Amino acid sequence: MPGPLAFQLVLLRRMADHQPGLVEAALRELDVSRAQQREANKRWQARLHAPGARTGARPYRALLGTPETVTTRRVGDLTCEALRWPVPLWPDLRFEVLTAPGGAVWNAWLVRAPGAPAPRLRTADDLTPWSCTVDEAARAFAPARPLEGDAPNRWNLWATLPGPTGELRSAVLEFTWGLFQRRLS
Repeated sequence: MPGPLAFQLVLLRRMADHQPGLVEAALRELDVSRAQQREANKRWQARLHAPGARTGARPYRALLGTPETVTTRRVGDLTCEALRWPVPLWPDLRFEVLTAPGGAVWNAWLVRAPGAPAPRLRTADDLTPWSCTVDEAARAFAPARPLEGDAPNRWNLWATLPGPTGELRSAVLEFTWGLFQRRLS
């Protein structure tokens, strides 16, 4: 199974906990079975946790190949490297790995591709599964506050959302691999 396809299956495995219907549709689109998805995830986990496993961005490079882009980015006082790969299942997104000086991975998630239109997020009703990234929701519903997720590769975001008639309500938004999954409250 080619690397980018296998990696998409890894992303979908974690998303299946909250959006099984969307994941099933994606598996059909990719023409793979649940068994193939489980096997791809098993191989990825083994690659990450094996004795002497490659560290930093090397596992991503080994599976995904050469990044589409590599850029330098400032985060506070530190300079990091941002590596991005296309994700065929979501053509308007890129998988981004941020590495610290020395190569440790700080973050790995889906972000909007340069030049791709961001969704219009005005009210709570605009938040549909897989519609936006963490950054897009944080900007649309500022001020937003990041919260710890309940598993690896999951993030929560506290935000105040306008309802359809303008009323404001606090909500916790859940993201997997940086892609919106559901509203928790």
